[in-house]
Amino acid sequence: MDLKAAIIQASQEIGIDKIGFTSANNFADLKNSLEEQKSNGHTTGFEHPNIDERIYPELIFDQPKSIISIALAYPTRMQQRPERTTQRRGQFARASWGTDYHTILREKMTRLIAKIRELAAADATITFKPLVDTGELIDVAVAQRAGLGFIGKNGLLITPEFGSFVYLGEIITNLTLEPDQPAVNQCGECTKCLVNCPPQALLGDGRMDGTRCLSYQTQTKGYMPVEFRPLIRNVIYGCDICQLVCPFNKGKDFHFHAEMEPNPNDAHPVLQPLLTMTNAEFKARFSIMAGAWRGKKPLQRNAIIALANSLDRTAIPALMQVVEDDPRAMIRGTAVWSLGQLVEQANQPSFEWLQAQLAKETEADTRAEYTRVLNQWRAQLEN
Repeated sequence: MDLKAAIIQASQEIGIDKIGFTSANNFADLKNSLEEQKSNGHTTGFEHPNIDERIYPELIFDQPKSIISIALAYPTRMQQRPERTTQRRGQFARASWGTDYHTILREKMTRLIAKIRELAAADATITFKPLVDTGELIDVAVAQRAGLGFIGKNGLLITPEFGSFVYLGEIITNLTLEPDQPAVNQCGECTKCLVNCPPQALLGDGRMDGTRCLSYQTQTKGYMPVEFRPLIRNVIYGCDICQLVCPFNKGKDFHFHAEMEPNPNDAHPVLQPLLTMTNAEFKARFSIMAGAWRGKKPLQRNAIIALANSLDRTAIPALMQVVEDDPRAMIRGTAVWSLGQLVEQANQPSFEWLQAQLAKETEADTRAEYTRVLNQWRAQLEN
């Protein structure tokens, strides 16, 4: 058995669902597109900042010869339902269910590297650099060239076996391994992901305006622009819409990895308790999930928005308490916006209460949130 075949067999034993190989040649054909995206303001800041390092493997690894690309399929349906409750729940996108995928991918790649060293007779000259999506290279570009799947119009890698519900990682190495054939795009005339993206973030050619993507919006730390607040519905992290409408994802649901199985009560958490969750409670409950990487504050902001989108008027007292007690101006301001959505008919006491709260505020964006709702309530009182 040659080395490549042995690596493939080892990957299957380790529990890697798909593996492909490509050369470490550069991805210079992407440079103009990446620079255009940046100049158009379509990047989010979550990307690796150095474009050359994203497309030239030799800038981040000494004498690269090959790149090994791997994919792990993750579940799309829960095997257990959350506990019954009369309270509204939010939801994390599927890619954040279970243990943080960065941890899972790194563990699989560490084991694969150890096995390759063993197969190569512990040759000390062989070197490796494993990468997940926080690394320099563009995961989907590597995976497409390594034959794992094609890049769809939504910018995600679509595999024939698992659709786009896969986590991707790659390993740069100075081993020379026979490359696989790049996958060919199969989207054809289908535009379902483009049409169904609520903020129209997808550009139609596999690129997107990342700043308009709802997944990005749920991960920002400041105020979410008003335009996007209704669009996230009850999602407090990520977005699955462009995947759920994709024909290649129809019926895809795989449960190969126990660590990816979600705790249903955490993946679909009751919203109101999130508003007053302490840092210790947040870490104990959510730190294992990929959706916790930005911390508690964005998720609490999103939970406040989700309560408004869910029309949960039982949350009005809790939101008023947030306005009075929370030390963070952005959280207070978002709670006021939510109250503006939930209060059907303002009365004089509620109007005067919010006026009193406004008098305590000094931060301009927060005062603007209060003022908009006060103007809305004033118009209701005058009618």
